[in-house]
Amino acid sequence: MNASALPGPQHLAATRCIDHDHPAVKAFVEEHARGITPRDRAAALYLAVRDRVRYDPYRIDLSPHGMSASKAIEQGHGWCVPKAVLLAAVCRADGIPARLGFADVRNHLSTERLRKTMGTDVFAWHGYTSIWLDGGWRKATPAFNIELCEKFGLLPLEFDGTQDSLYHPFDREGRQHMEYVNERGAFDDLPLAQLSEAFRQIYPDMPSADAVPEGDFAADAAREAARSA
Repeated sequence: MNASALPGPQHLAATRCIDHDHPAVKAFVEEHARGITPRDRAAALYLAVRDRVRYDPYRIDLSPHGMSASKAIEQGHGWCVPKAVLLAAVCRADGIPARLGFADVRNHLSTERLRKTMGTDVFAWHGYTSIWLDGGWRKATPAFNIELCEKFGLLPLEFDGTQDSLYHPFDREGRQHMEYVNERGAFDDLPLAQLSEAFRQIYPDMPSADAVPEGDFAADAAREAARSA
């Protein structure tokens, strides 16, 4: 988990969850990787993952298939970790070294349902992607799609490959948004067993993967944002 480690073969490898050898992942790269330089192509892939796969923390499936890059493409939605997995996968498929990063964040702008399910405003094991560009690792956070940002009054996260792309501390109205409270480090592959065990301990009321999902996170977020405006 050395933040300064040079990229190696493991940062281009396909794994069970970072399944960049899957046809759906390859097709995604072929459609969205635009530009000549790795930096330009990584930035284009970031935007595609951010906006083509909508953010939805109401539907969490911690199975290996449910956390895979190909599944995120198939269903068209995902929460921060599978979206980070997808960005790592498409970068690797395009020959750009990538790995996963994790941190605990305090989310000051959640929804009532999510707060009740989680029992806390701290999101443990928030996922982002670390991409090797121009001789250094750049952090990219493709979680919140642009439509959600507009509905929730959030500042969208951009990524140009030269600077880290991390959550803004405040929203458009100056209200507290995200606060990083603990850095868990970088990982060459998804530490699914470790993440799953942490979720079982921290979020015991989280519905199982086979439960019928209810609610619309974007609609709930917009409604609560309007009430607090």
